[in-house]
Amino acid sequence: MKTQEFINQLNIVQELMLKEEYKKAILILDKLKAFEKEGNFNYNLTHKLYQLDSNVRSLFNQQIILKVIYNLSSEKKEISLEELQNLLEKEESIQIDQGTLKREIEILILRSLLSCKVDDNKILL
Repeated sequence: MKTQEFINQLNIVQELMLKEEYKKAILILDKLKAFEKEGNFNYNLTHKLYQLDSNVRSLFNQQIILKVIYNLSSEKKEISLEELQNLLEKEESIQIDQGTLKREIEILILRSLLSCKVDDNKILL
């Protein structure tokens, strides 16, 4: 893959992020990471690739977590991080450690997308 095509694909990923089409963006990023390992791209492009990858995966996780917590909030007043972690793995096929899960929830709260409280290892809905 030539450098310009690589850059074009990174730009497409950014457009998909704006449209909140994270799964499509992840598929492209996975292909780009394979090309990056075989190619000789400069540091700035490699850095941008992995920065986008981290951001897209975080936003994708947040999107799913938000949906699951929203659905739970009508049934429960609180849920443990472990319960939520198990639910995400079982229902959404997302494997996420509790530290990352807690951080993603805190980011959703900071972004004012979620109005709950994290208390130790529980989420008060």
